[in-house]
Amino acid sequence: MTNPLIYLARMLVFLAAVGGLAYVLRVDLLRVFLNTPILNGVILGVLVIGILLVMRQVLALRPEIAWLRAFRNRAADAPAPDSNSVDLLAPMAAMLREKQGKLSLSPMATRGMLDGIASRLDERRELTRYTIGLLIFLGLLGTFWGLLETIGAVADAIGGLKVTSGDALQMFDTLKAGIQGPMKGMATAFGASLFGLSGSLVLGFLELQASQAQGRFHNELDEWLSGATRVSGGSLQIEGDQAVPAYVEALLERTADGLDDLGRTLKRSEENRADAQAANAMLVDRMGTLTETMRAQQMLLAKLAENSVELRATLHKLADAVGSPAASAETEAMRGHLRNMEAYLARLLEETGRSRSALADELRGEFKLLARTIASSRAGDPPAPR
Repeated sequence: MTNPLIYLARMLVFLAAVGGLAYVLRVDLLRVFLNTPILNGVILGVLVIGILLVMRQVLALRPEIAWLRAFRNRAADAPAPDSNSVDLLAPMAAMLREKQGKLSLSPMATRGMLDGIASRLDERRELTRYTIGLLIFLGLLGTFWGLLETIGAVADAIGGLKVTSGDALQMFDTLKAGIQGPMKGMATAFGASLFGLSGSLVLGFLELQASQAQGRFHNELDEWLSGATRVSGGSLQIEGDQAVPAYVEALLERTADGLDDLGRTLKRSEENRADAQAANAMLVDRMGTLTETMRAQQMLLAKLAENSVELRATLHKLADAVGSPAASAETEAMRGHLRNMEAYLARLLEETGRSRSALADELRGEFKLLARTIASSRAGDPPAPR
């Protein structure tokens, strides 16, 4: 999009040239201005207001262009930018607020948006056009006012002349004094015309630059929307050459948008399903590892049980051997060994209990993770087609 500041720079350069010319002719312009300062002041005030209005029209295009650039450069799934700062593109922003992905419009929607924007641009230019006409009207008003003063002063001058046989010099002085009124009226007429027409010329050039800026904005917007317009192939016809009704076309567009949304939803569901499958595979691997650990612990417990049975038989034999008087010294030694073995078995049983508790906690956590994963995978599935 073309930056509107280029046209604003042209306006400032033109105003600087006009200001320089007015500075050079300041003495004559001041003399003409002082003939009718009230009317000429009103003309200059209207000119200043018109210049501000034209510049405001150009500056008002900047937020519109900024919003349009943000909308064109947004991500595929990102929402439309905030439209609070736009006025000219407000209807377009309201229509495209829910659009995601690639922009696709029908020729009817594109034509409607462009016509609405063109009407808003024309509405903005009406005030400056009225200001130009007002300057011309004020200039003509000053002209007629001056001519009326001139006619009245001429009539008074002619009525005041008295042709007598007196001094001709005195008669000439009287005529010269009577001509001052018509001359003042002519100065009023031509001065007002000068300021009015000059102001309309200046404001007309500025309005031309503003129109070019708005026209460039409208043309570039038309080119961008033309690239996003989906042209119908004309395959849907009813009753010979009669085209599809507008409501059918709107229904088809709505259906296409719904299919696009459904495709994006299915894509997200497929991604969630792939993540759930990866989590399930990881959980199955961990459960396999836990199963092998439990099998190894069961084998260890079985061996401990066998060793306990053998150890019980050995203890019975030792008890019988301890009952004989000849083995008293060996009995004491065996008792010491038995105490050591009892302490070792108690420590072994305690470690076995702790390992079982840890195994149970780990299994409980894994089962909770499996339940959450299954629940999330069921929640992420798309609804079944009806």
